[in-house]
Amino acid sequence: MNSLEASIRNTKSKGEVNSLRQKGEVPAIIYGGTEENQKVSLSKKQVKYLIEQENFLSNIISLNIDGNAIKVLPREVSYDTLTDDPIHIDFLRIVKGAKIIIEIPVKFINNDKSPGLKRGGVLNIVRRKIELKCATENVPNELVVDLDGLEIGTSIKISSISLPENVTPTIQGRDFVVATVAAPTVFKEPEKPAEEAGAEGAEGAEGAEGAAEGASPETAAKEGGDKPQEGEKGKEDQKKDQKAPAEKK
Repeated sequence: MNSLEASIRNTKSKGEVNSLRQKGEVPAIIYGGTEENQKVSLSKKQVKYLIEQENFLSNIISLNIDGNAIKVLPREVSYDTLTDDPIHIDFLRIVKGAKIIIEIPVKFINNDKSPGLKRGGVLNIVRRKIELKCATENVPNELVVDLDGLEIGTSIKISSISLPENVTPTIQGRDFVVATVAAPTVFKEPEKPAEEAGAEGAEGAEGAEGAAEGASPETAAKEGGDKPQEGEKGKEDQKKDQKAPAEKK
């Protein structure tokens, strides 16, 4: 159980409360039971440290006030909109026999001992917190779910979680699911439609034609043997033209 040092405060105005905050203190109030509400202040540094810990709003805290220890449960924390620092806390006084409704976080253990998770299964968490009705002196810090031995397809229901005495879920009448060990999901890239595949083939054919049209004369000569033959024929015609004038004489 965590503990905090608290001092009684006699602030009566908003200005006095703000002055208290400027000194590094967080004003708070304790209510519940037959006793009157009690105004206190706490060290902001200590409060921030506890808030940063897990499950602050579901952990019973011992407030030491002038040598007296009072068990309380944090119920609400107000924060500054600019600095995000705590500026006020409401504490519920723990009174034996009184019952409250509170959300308790769920903790999963032994992930490495689950055969289903070892084979690639996925832990699908349906509820990270469960709302419970319980006695103020018997508030659990967390609900533990043991994954040891669980296979793919297993559903973890509220009935499989061990609850303290006189602690019951607020949801009654059904055995609701807290988490499941789901089958692994494999992503498969979809195949391209036939139209797109045909378009790519046509583009490839056009590219081949363009390459043929843009071929150099040397390449064309190598690919076909007709060009040199045309050149030889042209030389024979030229010889005939040169002999023609001599025959006329």
